[in-house]
Amino acid sequence: MHPHPSRRSALRAGGALAAGTVLPVAASDVADAQIRRSDPAAAARAAWSRLPDILDRIRPPRFPDRWFDITQYGAVGDGTTKNTAAIRAAITACHRAGGGHVLVPAGRFVTGAIHLRGGVDLHVSEGGILAFSPDPADYLPAVLTRWEGTECWNYSPFVYAHNQRGVAVTGEGILDGQARRGPWESWYRTGTLQGPDQRLLRKMGSEGVPVKDRLFGAGHYLRPKMVQFNRCRDVLISDLTIVDPPMWTVHPVLCTNVTVRNITVESLLHNTDGVDPEASRLVHITGCRFNTNDDCVAVKAGRDEDGHRVGVPSEDIVVQDCDFSGRWGGITVGSEMSGGVRRVFAEDCRINPPDFPGHYPVKYPVYLKASKKRGGFVDGVYVRRFSGQAVEREVLFVNMDYNGGEGGTHPVSVRDIHLSHCRIDGARAVLRLVGLETDRLRGVHLAHCDFTGVRGPDAVAFTEGLTRRRVTVNGVEVS
Repeated sequence: MHPHPSRRSALRAGGALAAGTVLPVAASDVADAQIRRSDPAAAARAAWSRLPDILDRIRPPRFPDRWFDITQYGAVGDGTTKNTAAIRAAITACHRAGGGHVLVPAGRFVTGAIHLRGGVDLHVSEGGILAFSPDPADYLPAVLTRWEGTECWNYSPFVYAHNQRGVAVTGEGILDGQARRGPWESWYRTGTLQGPDQRLLRKMGSEGVPVKDRLFGAGHYLRPKMVQFNRCRDVLISDLTIVDPPMWTVHPVLCTNVTVRNITVESLLHNTDGVDPEASRLVHITGCRFNTNDDCVAVKAGRDEDGHRVGVPSEDIVVQDCDFSGRWGGITVGSEMSGGVRRVFAEDCRINPPDFPGHYPVKYPVYLKASKKRGGFVDGVYVRRFSGQAVEREVLFVNMDYNGGEGGTHPVSVRDIHLSHCRIDGARAVLRLVGLETDRLRGVHLAHCDFTGVRGPDAVAFTEGLTRRRVTVNGVEVS
C-alpha cells in the first residue's frame, strides 16, 4: 500500500527535533558528578531540589471557551453508527475557529481514527463513550509513528496528533478501544502474524532503511497504539477512563510539555502499557490509576540503531501520586532507551493498593531495562515514598542484560538510582541488580526504607557504589 500523501512533509516537520542537539557540559554538571561520587545523600537532595522548577515549566494548554458538539455535525451516539467523518468535521471547525473544545456528549459514539489539530481539546463528557471500531481499515491511511521504538508508517493510533501545538483529550467519559472485538490480540498471540513484521521493522531500523520506505499498515500486522501524540508541544490528557486498548495506551513521543493527570487505565490484553513517554521532555504524570497487563509507566527513548539515529533522550519525567497494579513494572525505564534517559522522578505512589485491586500484581515497583543491543544511558532515577504490598518479585530490578541473547556492542550506562523512604510489605527480595562486566551498574542508593515480608536474599552482579543507609529488611537494619 502507499502511505498518506503528506508523508514527506511530515518527515520534514519532525526533522529538526529528531536530529537532536549536542549541548556543552555545564560546570554545574561537573559539580553534580563530583557530589554523586562523594555523597549520594547530597546528590539525591540536589536532584530533588530541582523538582519544583521542572514542575513549574510543565504547564497544561488552555483553550478558548468555544464548544463544538459532535452531534451538530451529524454524530449519533447509538453504539452502531460510525461517526468518524462527523468527529473530524467538528475538529476541523474548532481548529479553524481558533481553537476550543470538541464535545462528545452522553452516548456511545463509534468511530475510526481521530486526528487532533492544534488548539483542540477533545472533551468526552460524563456518560460519553468513544468506542473505537474493531476494523483495521478504519485506521488507514498509514501515518508516521514509532512502533516499539522504531519509526515507520503504520496504522493510525486510535487518537493521533502529529506536529501540533496545544492538543488535549479530557473529560470524565470513556475511551473504549474495544480491542477484544478486533483482530489485534490474535496478531500478537499467534506469533505467525505480528512476528515477521516486527522482525522486519527492527531489521529496517538497524540497517538504516529510510523511514519513508518502512511501509506497514494494510496487509501487515503491527498493532496501533491507543493514544499517540507525535512531535507535539503542550499536551494534556485528563480525567478519562481508558479501557481495552490494542497496545500501548498513552504514548507521547518526541513531545515537550505533557501533562497526564487523573486518568484510569484498564488494559488487560498483552503488551498494553499504561503511559509510555518516549524521547520526550517535561512530562508530568499525576493522580493516575493503572490496571495493566504490562508496565504501568514506562519511560522510553527509541530502540537500537534507529533510536541512536533519532538521538533524542527522555528527560525531566515526573510521576506522582499514582496507583500501580500491573503485570510487570510500576515505574519502568526501557527497554527501548537507546536515545538516553535522564532525570526521572517518582514519588508517593502505591503498589497493589487494596482499594484498587488490579488483575495482576506488580512484579517490580521499580524496573530498569537496558542492554548492549540498545546502548544509550540512564542517568538519574529518583524514587521516594513508595508504599505497597504483595510485590511478586523484587522491589528494584535493574537489568543491563535485558534480552541478553540479542547480543550487541553498543556502550550502555546506567547510574544513580535512588530509593528513599519506601515502605513495602511482601517481596521475593529487595534488590536484583544485573550489571555487565564490561559496563558496570554504578551508584544504587537506598535510604530510610523499610521492607517487610521479604522472602529471599538480594542478588547483585557487576555493580559499583551500592549503598544502604537506615534500611531495614524484616526488622533488621542492613548496612
